[in-house]
Amino acid sequence: MQETISLFILIAGAILAALAATTVMVGTVQLTSRRSHGYLHLIFYAMVVMVALSTILSGRDLSFVNLNMEEAAVTPRHPIMRWTQPLLSLLMLTVAGERILSYWFSREKTARLPLTLLLSYIIFWLGTVVAPALLGAHPNISHDYAYPLVIGTAAVLVTCDEREVAFKAARNVLFLFMVASLMLIPIKSGMVLETTYSQGLLPGIPRLAGLAAHAVSLAILAQLGLICLLTLPYQQKWLNRLAWGVGLTVLFLAQSKTTWIAFILCWTCFIAVRQGPAFLRRVGDPVRPEFGIVSILMMMLAVLAVGLVLMLGDLGTRINVFFNSAEGAQLASLTGRDKIWAVAYDEWQRNPIFGYGPLIWETDFRISIGMPNATHAHNQFMDTLSRSGIVGVTALLIYALVLMVLSVRYARESKGLTLALFILLAMRSVSEVPLSLFGYGPEFIAHLLLLMALAASASDVRIRTSLALHISKYPGAFLKQRPVRNPLSGARTRA
Repeated sequence: MQETISLFILIAGAILAALAATTVMVGTVQLTSRRSHGYLHLIFYAMVVMVALSTILSGRDLSFVNLNMEEAAVTPRHPIMRWTQPLLSLLMLTVAGERILSYWFSREKTARLPLTLLLSYIIFWLGTVVAPALLGAHPNISHDYAYPLVIGTAAVLVTCDEREVAFKAARNVLFLFMVASLMLIPIKSGMVLETTYSQGLLPGIPRLAGLAAHAVSLAILAQLGLICLLTLPYQQKWLNRLAWGVGLTVLFLAQSKTTWIAFILCWTCFIAVRQGPAFLRRVGDPVRPEFGIVSILMMMLAVLAVGLVLMLGDLGTRINVFFNSAEGAQLASLTGRDKIWAVAYDEWQRNPIFGYGPLIWETDFRISIGMPNATHAHNQFMDTLSRSGIVGVTALLIYALVLMVLSVRYARESKGLTLALFILLAMRSVSEVPLSLFGYGPEFIAHLLLLMALAASASDVRIRTSLALHISKYPGAFLKQRPVRNPLSGARTRA
């Protein structure tokens, strides 16, 4: 009897929540019909707040965390999170549903549908989530699996104005998150500092994990914040400099070497796309050849220096000495990830078509293989292969190819933003699973930002192309209209 009453209460609560979400969604659609943007940017606030609350309420102490992956730390879920997480999830679904409905019910669809991006995202979700959830060796269905489909579809439908608002929101909340992480160092050092970390390049300096689940996760969030700052800097110079100082400090203290390299590559993409054409024009300027001559001489000296190091530096002996050391052995095994990849490969061989299923790296499986802390395969390809089989990997490769082509295509339109975000996700995929669509988390932020950047850039290009065609047909009808502005083209925008 008691179970029946509890089930009735749960069903009634779910129905009421659905009705409330529908009512709010209809109301927000009416509100946003008179505005240039919706409320999709609130998703970033909800995601980051959820990460921060989870860490604060966990009461963790990183000074006692064992990082050798021999035993797992049990962190019970706080009662507040049992209520907060569903409410934040409902908020994200509501604002995402509002964006989808606003698009389909709008009378003038100024944002053309990026069909290739949307179809590839849906195929990726079907191949990596639905197929193993229904047809895997250990099938499992959860409502969490549907969230990325709704949120990702909404991200693909954003306009240029909504992209600008979303990146500002991501920038602001990420820097607030980093400031809070730094402020907790003297108050809750055990919560935010890994004092037992000894594998970094900064001996004696604790590793900063902040309010993120791990120091590597904090480094990725810091990198995303800096990319948003490069894209849309603050209007106030002092605030912009303070944000750069906070972001670089957090990125440095997180001591993630992979993230350092990824940030340098992303920053190089911005510089190459924004300054590359002007640099090439100066190099080939026949009127003032001095700059071109100096640039070529510097390149020749750099090549000569590399050649001398390779010939006279006894590089082979140095490499052998390094790989015979403890650090070299750790690098050769990719900090133990080769064992996890071997397990993932074995599971794929047992279930080659649809994989093991969504629960492959859950607690029971990890305990059975003796790797309690291996929450995923630490590689996007190997994780998808073990979890979703050949079907999932095929969908992953198609989706990655579409993202790469579109990122390169719209690199100049986005001032290097799409290419930088794609490189970030590509490098992250080597050791983590940033494209996983089983639920949502801080890893999903970079994925969403890339979808928004690609969709808005495609929409902007199509609008300008259509306007140019109309102008060519009716040259006198558009003389008094202002040209379409790219919000990412300005050096400064309002905070």
